[in-house]
Amino acid sequence: MTLRRSAAALAVTVALGAVAAPGASAAPSPTPVAIPSGLYGKGDPSFDGVFRQSLALLAQDQVGVEPAAKAVDWLTGQQCDNGAFPAFRPDPGTPCDAKTQLDTNMTAAAVQALKALGGQDAAVTKAVGWLKSVQNADGGWPSWPGSPSDANSTSIVIGALQAAGEKPADVKGKDGKSPLQALLGFQADCDGKPENQGAFGFQPDKDGKLAPNADATAAVVTAAAGRGGFVIDVPRGKDRPIEAAPGCKEGIADPRTAASAGSAYLARTMDENGGFLKAPPMPGSDATDKPDVGNTADAVVALAADGHKDAARKSADWLTKNSAPWAKASGPAAYAQLIFAAHATGMDPSSFGGTDLVKELNATGPAPEKAADGAEKKDDAEKKTDGGSSTAWWVIGAAFVASVGAGLLISMRNKKNKQL
Repeated sequence: MTLRRSAAALAVTVALGAVAAPGASAAPSPTPVAIPSGLYGKGDPSFDGVFRQSLALLAQDQVGVEPAAKAVDWLTGQQCDNGAFPAFRPDPGTPCDAKTQLDTNMTAAAVQALKALGGQDAAVTKAVGWLKSVQNADGGWPSWPGSPSDANSTSIVIGALQAAGEKPADVKGKDGKSPLQALLGFQADCDGKPENQGAFGFQPDKDGKLAPNADATAAVVTAAAGRGGFVIDVPRGKDRPIEAAPGCKEGIADPRTAASAGSAYLARTMDENGGFLKAPPMPGSDATDKPDVGNTADAVVALAADGHKDAARKSADWLTKNSAPWAKASGPAAYAQLIFAAHATGMDPSSFGGTDLVKELNATGPAPEKAADGAEKKDDAEKKTDGGSSTAWWVIGAAFVASVGAGLLISMRNKKNKQL
């Protein structure tokens, strides 16, 4: 649920700009953004800086790496006085104002990372307080406060609450509903298709319908299983068999059933495709067999969270053979996702299909204070092989965005309308 946020937001921003100024001969060139030295990744951070930083720090902590102090400082410096985090503040010295786009997903991810790292209790407390203050009446959350709740944002906030020691069932909106109750309202419409049983949707469309959405389903499963965070330990005990999902006309009444139903949908979908989830087709294309590596990694964590070790391992095995090019092209958050999937299935992230995920992740940002083996950090000249330039220029043609923006919007920013 992490990597597709930035490109979709970019597509929306540029596309809306083009629509708003039809008389212009060309879209204005994007403003170059300097990449802070403490930030992971070399891509423009305007839409995902805090998110990718949080995942990178969380993944490093999980494998025993002590992140660079300036990497942690960069993240804490992004927090606004009210406790919220936007995607990126180019000048942390300038206070947040009404124009600052505060984001629950960014804030929830930062909470999980900072809580895991320790020593950041004040920042965590303020962030959780802000999240509670923008909870919708139905018990859920949207990405941007004031919008309708969605399954993914509600799920990630549940993970943040759990990480901070809160009980999600006790955090209720004005209607008296908890976020766990809000999750049940995202059960997707089957439309007479048995294969859609158990699926959840991102958010109702304008007609109130919820389309089956694999990534939203994975998010709901992880949260409803009581394991809403990004980091999931390998389930104890024997493998829990996949259960039959409720019928299409049967409402899901409790989180436990929601997790089981969603797991059945994910496992059934991945079984039909050799261990991976499909990406939605681009506009004008009928191709539906392209793997969606990021959502597959999310589904691995979800299945593990629900106790389905065998199903999770099957897809994790597929990831070991097929994820390296995607991760290299996508950057730090991708490596973090794969580390989470490896950890959830008991696999070694330092030897994941021939790739050392920990080494690759470390190389996308400032050198760690200590690596997993306890080694001290190297000189700055040796610290980066990816994302190492101090300045990155973001240049994306308006024509390209116009042609693929709708497709990106399907698969990224809001996770909307992804049908398998």
